[in-house]
Amino acid sequence: MKIRYLGHASFAIETKDGVKIITDPYRSGAYDGAVGYKEIDEEADIVTVTHSHDDHNAVDTVKGNPVVVDTPGEHEVKGIKIRGIKTYHDPNKGAERGENTIYVYEIEGKKLCHLGDLGEEITHDKAKEIGEVDILFIPVGGYFTIDAKQADSVIEKLNPKVVIPMHYKTDAINFPISPVEEFLKNKDNYEKLDTYEIELDELPPERKIIVLRHKL
Repeated sequence: MKIRYLGHASFAIETKDGVKIITDPYRSGAYDGAVGYKEIDEEADIVTVTHSHDDHNAVDTVKGNPVVVDTPGEHEVKGIKIRGIKTYHDPNKGAERGENTIYVYEIEGKKLCHLGDLGEEITHDKAKEIGEVDILFIPVGGYFTIDAKQADSVIEKLNPKVVIPMHYKTDAINFPISPVEEFLKNKDNYEKLDTYEIELDELPPERKIIVLRHKL
């Protein structure tokens, strides 16, 4: 499996059989140019959308004829099981920014979890609903989502082996959110990569943070 970071909350995940998933495709130039990542120039078989904001739901920018998954519940596409779990984009039950769907993907014997724009703390009951997580994509920038400190709390509840931060300040995003360095502060178990590749039977023995450089 190969995981590349396109930017913001958008990743390209490709299985060994060549099935490609793109998560939360952004619209380049959205919000008066605040989303400065380049246009997505990728084909996909599956696109998942956590919520209906322009920096997460630009399905039309993805090439090919992908199946779009944008609701809670059980889905299966091209042999990949995807489970959507309802959460909120803010700490007030969606009153500020609406709902958010977490997705758990079963790929090559591993469970990947994309938290989208999670804006609330995960309860122990919600953690049980999410279940086992091997690879976690988690927002860390704050303001619109959970921040670095809250992300640490969520990570402890979900207990993944691999943590991939997202939705943080970069040179291509003009939102009032924090850079990934705020999340990495006082941590030494991280590695910065261009692409994360993981074999079928491979997971790190201890938790590892993978910071992926955005492609676009």
